[in-house]
Amino acid sequence: MLAIRLQRLGRKGYPVYRLAVQEAHRHPSSGRVVAYVGSYNPHIKESNIQVELAQKYLDNGAQPTPRVVKLLKEAGVKLPKWVKEVSADKHKAIRNPEKLRKNQPKEEPAEEVAE
Repeated sequence: MLAIRLQRLGRKGYPVYRLAVQEAHRHPSSGRVVAYVGSYNPHIKESNIQVELAQKYLDNGAQPTPRVVKLLKEAGVKLPKWVKEVSADKHKAIRNPEKLRKNQPKEEPAEEVAE
């Protein structure tokens, strides 16, 4: 099975990514690359995607990662129905909300008694 994922390039502290079509069961840095379908620079939010090539691999069943889904959608690639799109809200479920500092009962300052 193939996956469309980001492959990190660039120097230390300044990453630039390629959109690579790779074997899904391998690690991103060691998997055999089938094709490169674009690039993404997160510093200037610029992505260059070959729409026809990306569409070809999606139609043949390549699984995109959630970040790649967002980039492909912005580039105008028609996503198949089986691709899960990332939800717009970034609210995560909080495990123990009663432990949050804002949900603790307010402590009143202790008053000193003058003798």
